[in-house]
Amino acid sequence: MTEEHRALRDAVRGLLAGHPARVAVEQPGGYDAGLWQRLCKEIGVAGLAVPSAYGGADATLLESCVVLGEWGRQLTPGPMLGCGVLATQALLRAGDSVRLPDVCSGDLIAAVAWPFAATGGRLTGEAHQVLDAGSAEVLLAAAGPTLYEVPVDAPGVAVEPADVLDPTRRLATVRFSDVPGRPIGSVEIPWLRDLACVALSAEQVGAASRAFELTHEYVQQRVQFGRPIGSFQVLQHRLAEAYLRLEAATTASWNAAEAFVAGSAEAPTLAAMAKVYCSEALRAIAAEMVQMHGGIAITWEHDAHLYLRRAYADSQLFGAPETHLDRLAATWLG
Repeated sequence: MTEEHRALRDAVRGLLAGHPARVAVEQPGGYDAGLWQRLCKEIGVAGLAVPSAYGGADATLLESCVVLGEWGRQLTPGPMLGCGVLATQALLRAGDSVRLPDVCSGDLIAAVAWPFAATGGRLTGEAHQVLDAGSAEVLLAAAGPTLYEVPVDAPGVAVEPADVLDPTRRLATVRFSDVPGRPIGSVEIPWLRDLACVALSAEQVGAASRAFELTHEYVQQRVQFGRPIGSFQVLQHRLAEAYLRLEAATTASWNAAEAFVAGSAEAPTLAAMAKVYCSEALRAIAAEMVQMHGGIAITWEHDAHLYLRRAYADSQLFGAPETHLDRLAATWLG
């Protein structure tokens, strides 16, 4: 990270620290709307990777990934991934100047959903595991190469909350039945998928980092047989392996983000690699967190089970790791 990245990280971490995930999920919409407004107004998190002409900060996806890392550390509920990254970047790529400033300012929540079928500007189909659809005012629907804007309350639109493993991340199924949409511009679904995988990997690294830190702290405090359990060699070996997983996941995520920002031909491959490796790393580290915390890890009052839930839920978001492994195999093996 650069000095500017560290300053951004510290500012976001300071704001998020006072808003525990387990408290935020009980609020209307499943997240703290006031906190989201502060982050957008004071730090500009939703518009980091957007040019200033559209109300953004003239930064890049790398800066958004710094914020996403902090979002993952705290398991913060809210529209950063879905609205603050996917929606803003989809609108930017489509060349929108109508909705983008309001999304960047935090005054409008938009959800991105794909894929749909479009005939004569009318949309049909359904999309699953859509981020922020339950609190969105506008849906951005990708059908073929075109991005459409659809009001959430338009006739023929149904948004159904999904049953979720992770209570800190609300998802929904979006159904369109011959719904008219406003064409915005061209956005390729593979590009959207790769963007989503890179952004999610940054969140996963943040969650894995915090899970590791909490576990490392705990094994130095928990005493068994007259000494801290962290002094036992078997736990030291397991923590060392977890640390190596974390370092490799951090590299995979950051390399994918850099390639995406540079428009590299390797960006799709690196995005798939980041999705696979960061999913596996977070699951492994979260599992170690539960194991090493013992019985308290499975109580509702402790956050360990939330990190494990997030790990398994994230691994299925935007395609299971096996799906992306098939992509990599097709790329490398022809």
